[in-house]
Amino acid sequence: MENKAIILAAGRGSRMKEHTETKPKCLTELAGKTLLDWQIEALRKAGIEDVYVVRGYRSELINRPGLQYIKNERWAETNMVASLFCFDSSIREPTIISYSDIVYHKSHIEELKKVESDITITADKEWFALWKLRFENPFEDAETFITKDGRLNAIGGKTHHFNDIEAQYMGLIKLSPKGWGIVRSVYDELPQERKDNIDMTSLLNLLLEKGVPINVVYVKGQWCEVDSYDDVLCYERELNKNPEWAHDWR
Repeated sequence: MENKAIILAAGRGSRMKEHTETKPKCLTELAGKTLLDWQIEALRKAGIEDVYVVRGYRSELINRPGLQYIKNERWAETNMVASLFCFDSSIREPTIISYSDIVYHKSHIEELKKVESDITITADKEWFALWKLRFENPFEDAETFITKDGRLNAIGGKTHHFNDIEAQYMGLIKLSPKGWGIVRSVYDELPQERKDNIDMTSLLNLLLEKGVPINVVYVKGQWCEVDSYDDVLCYERELNKNPEWAHDWR
């Protein structure tokens, strides 16, 4: 069965400050292309042609040909999970969901396509090198990530111990049609205010609390996330000086 993809691109990205005053965060340029265009390229190379983008802030600027669009009309007052569920209440194909502020190699998508579990996320085992590049103290931003027998056991907590961080979640999720129904039912049980404000990591934690299995595909580098414009600058510096950089996604 063919996979489809949904890119969650409704937000402005306020931590980008003046760099998103006139455009959505996904149109930030990194190494010669926008974040969105890097993603589209990786998805296409991995054989995914059916790509949806959830737009919101300055939605008229996200207008790439060959994509399908959904709008989160309440983008300014909701979080990423609410953007996801602007999509139709049911899906009939395996679907890869991506944050819009990451870039990744096509191989990560290819690995996700192979997985037949209902809910799967990717996680980077080489996270520390990337976080060390971005932060003076990597543990200030890194979150707990613990698995057991290939399944997620804990995510999203604060820690200063390596043993609590086996990897870092990347912002890529794959849902089967059954998995979509499971996640949707958990989301639908929430009060409206929580629906508006819940982030993806918190939703994953809710699923864990309910005993829902979440499969993990580990990767080693070849991706980046952009939280601030300083990330863009440090990645471009690294690309220019280190041709063997492990997190080069191109």
